[in-house]
Amino acid sequence: MADLESVTADLRAEGDVLDALVADLEPERWRTPTAAPGWSIAHQIGHLAWTDRAALLSVTDPAAFTQSLAAAWGNPAGFVDAGAEAEAARPPGALLADWRTGRDALARALAAVPSGVKLPWYGPPMSAMSMATARLMETWAHGQDVAAALGVEPAPTARLRSIAHLGVRTRDFAYTVHQLTPPTEQFRVELVAPDGDTWAWGPPDAAQRVTGPAHDFCLLVTQRAHRDDLALTAVGPDADTWLGIAQAFAGLPGAGRTRKADG
Repeated sequence: MADLESVTADLRAEGDVLDALVADLEPERWRTPTAAPGWSIAHQIGHLAWTDRAALLSVTDPAAFTQSLAAAWGNPAGFVDAGAEAEAARPPGALLADWRTGRDALARALAAVPSGVKLPWYGPPMSAMSMATARLMETWAHGQDVAAALGVEPAPTARLRSIAHLGVRTRDFAYTVHQLTPPTEQFRVELVAPDGDTWAWGPPDAAQRVTGPAHDFCLLVTQRAHRDDLALTAVGPDADTWLGIAQAFAGLPGAGRTRKADG
């Protein structure tokens, strides 16, 4: 699997891809609605800037970050939206500049975290590797929303592997956050990579299985598409349940996206 250096490089690359989509937008186009209810392109970039800033604080001043949690827990269902709203209200040029500065500083800070150090977060503390993977996942996911709003279809890349890995690793979390008991048995997950290779997790002889394109799996676990619009197959009742609740991001259960036929 990937190491911290490669994941932080992927994080930078994914940020650059999204940056290229918004860098030359006229200010009014930053108000273009995205698939996330109530969120414009400015909200999407604002959320990334806000979260990168929080992650950087966790790395550079864990005590200050821990103190900041009180405000978040005072509004657990709304602090993320509030942060995005405040950032989206800023002039696009200033927001873009701060996002660029923040994501560069975060990538450098994460790469320098010693092995074994746990960083505080809104969920359980995590390693620098987990933090970098989570930021890669979010940057890619919100980039999908921005691209769709602009009528662009980014080509899938090998960077999806870390996102898919996070999706697999968060299986039990998805059950727990939906107040369900996680299965005791492991699943086999086999995904077709963008280059046609196969990425696999779990025992080859597992009875419960998930197969399909890696791109579709990443869209599912980031809740960027409805399951019915994806070419994913589940074998076994528990695997089938998982595909209906999967989420690789922390926090409360996501509402997901509607089917294209219903949209």
